[in-house]
Amino acid sequence: MAIAARIVCVKIVADLLPLSGRRCLVCLLPILMLAGCGDTVWNDPYPAADSGKNILYSAFSERPKHLDPVQSYAENEATIISQIYMPPLQYHYLKRPYTLIPYAAREVPVPRYFDAAGRELPADAAAGQVDHSVYDIHIRPGIRYQPHPAFARGPDGKLLYRHLTAEELDKIDTLADFPQQGSRELVAADYVYEIKRLAHPHLHSPIFGLMSQYIVGLKDYAATLKQADAALPPDAYLDLTRYPLAGAQVLDRYTYRITVRGKYPQFVYWLAMSFFAPLPPEADRFYAQPGLAAKNITLDWYPVGTGPYRLTENNPNRRMVLERNPYYSGEFYPSEGEPGDAAAGLLADAGKPLPFIDKVVFSLEKENIPYWNKFLQGYYDASGLASDSFDQAVQVSSQGNVGLTDAMRKQGIRLQTSVATSTMYMGFNMLDPVVGGLSERARKLRQAISIAVDFEEFVSIFANGRGIPAQGPIPPGIFGHRDGREGLNPYVYDWVDGRPQRKSVAVAKQLLAEAGYPNGRDAATGQPLLLYLDTTATGVGSKASSDWLVKQFRKINVELVVRATDWNRFQDKIRKGNAQIFYQGWNADYPDPENFLFLLHGHQGRSLQGGENSSNYDNPEYDRLFDQMKNMDNGPQRQAIIDRMVDVARRDAPWIWGFHPKDYVLQHAWLHNSKPNQMAKNALKYQRLDPALRELSRRQWNRPEGWPLAGLAAMLVLIVAPAVAVYRRRERRTANDPKSGS
Repeated sequence: MAIAARIVCVKIVADLLPLSGRRCLVCLLPILMLAGCGDTVWNDPYPAADSGKNILYSAFSERPKHLDPVQSYAENEATIISQIYMPPLQYHYLKRPYTLIPYAAREVPVPRYFDAAGRELPADAAAGQVDHSVYDIHIRPGIRYQPHPAFARGPDGKLLYRHLTAEELDKIDTLADFPQQGSRELVAADYVYEIKRLAHPHLHSPIFGLMSQYIVGLKDYAATLKQADAALPPDAYLDLTRYPLAGAQVLDRYTYRITVRGKYPQFVYWLAMSFFAPLPPEADRFYAQPGLAAKNITLDWYPVGTGPYRLTENNPNRRMVLERNPYYSGEFYPSEGEPGDAAAGLLADAGKPLPFIDKVVFSLEKENIPYWNKFLQGYYDASGLASDSFDQAVQVSSQGNVGLTDAMRKQGIRLQTSVATSTMYMGFNMLDPVVGGLSERARKLRQAISIAVDFEEFVSIFANGRGIPAQGPIPPGIFGHRDGREGLNPYVYDWVDGRPQRKSVAVAKQLLAEAGYPNGRDAATGQPLLLYLDTTATGVGSKASSDWLVKQFRKINVELVVRATDWNRFQDKIRKGNAQIFYQGWNADYPDPENFLFLLHGHQGRSLQGGENSSNYDNPEYDRLFDQMKNMDNGPQRQAIIDRMVDVARRDAPWIWGFHPKDYVLQHAWLHNSKPNQMAKNALKYQRLDPALRELSRRQWNRPEGWPLAGLAAMLVLIVAPAVAVYRRRERRTANDPKSGS
């Protein structure tokens, strides 16, 4: 009625106007109509047809480079492919500490150990006795691949798109242009095929070097494939099914065997990663056809999996879309977790089939502010927390307790925090003649700097308090980490009033003097001590953090020069051992202390052995303990060895231990079953939405204010009305004036 009344008013005024005036007034009609649409959401970025549907909305800031599981190793890539591929194992979504459970496999495989003569050894055999370990993996029958053209068959049973002609290729631009799709059952051979792809000469798997040390025959297999590929014509398909791999064998339709050199208990964690997900040979051969790569029709663009979702749209300049795999079934929401999960509502959906969400839309957002604003408007269901939005969302009490601001609570937004299984640190190059080496002088120099660089202050200023100062290399949540006084680094901290307290600058200066640099000057030459830090920090805020670091060193009268460079140059300097001090971090591949402690293993030295030990730290005692610890099962004996290793590393101080980041995630009230899990990347299938509540909230938070437009229309009418009156009077005078005619 309100809109109709406005239309009548416009019509009355229009009748009073000449033709030109009527044309102008027509512009008022949509304005007045919109002014009455108080329930219409004008700023909704999504199609009206999707309103109220079971769709999760998220974002990405950079296109994933690899969606091929054999090559992918980045966090933003895992966000996509972990929903698509189905490794044999996964992590329990709710339990802590992190626990492996079956995914495609029927059970978590238990390795069998054998000596060099092939005799089976007991389960508790010492690592030195074990020549090789055997993992037999049994796959659940009935798992099916997502619909895909690679599986499409004609009436004769032959694959339809095995040999595409040039004419057929002309009609194809995206994967959706193939008119037919098919599917088939997952079999054990698909897992063996993916393991073989680790050694493919045209692929570059980031874990090939490590796995070739363990999977029997993998290194020689790479040489075999390289030789076979060289003998083929250009662009010819290298058929891996023709070349057997000793360390990965099919035993029957649903069983395959992996043979690993020695005893390597951590190998079972790799079976929860996408590197060991299945890859059907039909898909590999389909994508290898000439002409498809030029159209971005590849595994790196369109994955093929058996997981709960499939990628149906990949437009890196706009959005990526996951939709439910219609053939996915047989998995249910967990019925147990850790204490507190039931009270938090995390077990309300126990036993229900997964996944809950039908579709996931990832939109491109290159900047934090647009993402944040859309989250506040309800157009994204969850959000991380950037520094520039921190104060708007979070308040910290005088006691250090973290909570949401009133505005966030009013919107029903929830805050979840978790300590990341990550370590950020500053490393010393142990090959450097000034800061390196294991002499007492060098140790005290590094210890003095470790005390001076106040990471509590760093976390407070540059991370809004989102971090825990590290006492060693192992983060919380990983076996071997010690809390409280037991976990104190006594070379940097004292235990005061029930908490760690960084040693004073006076202690650091005393250590510096004992190292031969009284008051920051070389005792022999009198020259000031000048050190160099290499970093890749070149963006916004990097100058502030660099200035802060320079200030920390100046507390003990040491001059620091910060050298910012690009990533490739930085890596080259680390690789060649040309960096003196550097800033770096490490995220856990799997929840085992070995994955952090190996970063200080002498045989992993970056400059000499090409490993991940960027500090080139090499202490024989630490290495001996590492070799003893790495293949042990978790328990008191392993913990005791870890404690000794950590103490050795603390004394030598090859790192300034830095901090373990804390993740802050904000979620709207309509998103359920969300629990931070640093290991499980396939968490989307557990989450559930209340689309009706979301739709209601969006309408309330984005209600258009029509009165400014109505006011504008009224002002225009008031402006036009006098002109109308003048025009009408002139028209009447002209009509009554006999001289006006010709």
